[in-house]
Amino acid sequence: MEFVHIPVLLDECIKGLNIKCGGIYIDGTIGGAGHSKEIAKLMVPNGLLIGIDQDINAINAAKERLKIYGDHVKIVKDNFKNMKSIIHNLGIEKVDGILLDLGVSSHQLDEEERGFSYMKDAVLDMRMDKDNPITAERIVNEWPEDEIHYIIKQYGEERWAKRIAEFIVRERQIERITRTSQLVDIIKNAIPASARREGPHPAKRTFQALRIAVNDELGILEKTIKDAIDLLKPEGRICIITFHSLEDRIVKTTFNKLENPCICPPRIPQCICGQVPLIKIITKKPITAGTEELKKNPRSRSAKLRVAERLGSK
Repeated sequence: MEFVHIPVLLDECIKGLNIKCGGIYIDGTIGGAGHSKEIAKLMVPNGLLIGIDQDINAINAAKERLKIYGDHVKIVKDNFKNMKSIIHNLGIEKVDGILLDLGVSSHQLDEEERGFSYMKDAVLDMRMDKDNPITAERIVNEWPEDEIHYIIKQYGEERWAKRIAEFIVRERQIERITRTSQLVDIIKNAIPASARREGPHPAKRTFQALRIAVNDELGILEKTIKDAIDLLKPEGRICIITFHSLEDRIVKTTFNKLENPCICPPRIPQCICGQVPLIKIITKKPITAGTEELKKNPRSRSAKLRVAERLGSK
């Protein structure tokens, strides 16, 4: 299957990164190189793009699509949480811009055997990195009920999380849950019929929650953002695209802490804590997809882009 991934908020990301010829840029979630292709066009002839992804299919697709740029592109199979060591191993100290497009790609959703989609029957997997020992199947069959409940409630913001966890544990005692279709049926049975008639697909939130848990998407995010800011040169930009409220909240909160790090009590008239702002937030409100993009790519509906710039003298 060809790796197809429509880049979300492409023009807005390119503008946000403020790309310059000869700059060094990181795409921490290179996917099918949709964003990276545009970054590469603007940074040549002397720039460098470092692409990171956990998915070997994405890596192979990106290498093929960016091969015309030769040594100006370096692609690494890894998790973006390790970007500091990745960059330093390449002999680079600072970069001019970083892009993180979080969440699952269109290709991963469409690739049935990955088990990301509740719309297709497949093995219950959901790993972005196939070397990851934790799968969605392991979680639903082996983890305690209270942990499954927590995951679905916290990561899926699912009001029926307790019932879904109870139904999963009850069903797994009868038969191991190995297929996405099995899990969808369990979720549908757990959610009252009246609640299923409105809103998104009844399995959407639970599948999102399991995917986040399998890939530890939220656990690594705050530290990754701080590491990314440390890697930026003064006036370097970071662009982060999120796809659900929990991710966006972490990005917003972390950006706010880095822009306003003062920990002095409000009654003190002058700051004495010595905490210095590291960034300037460029997007006071997140950027979302416009009407035209929504028509072409419905998956962009939940995307939010936040941009910040590193402070400091050159």
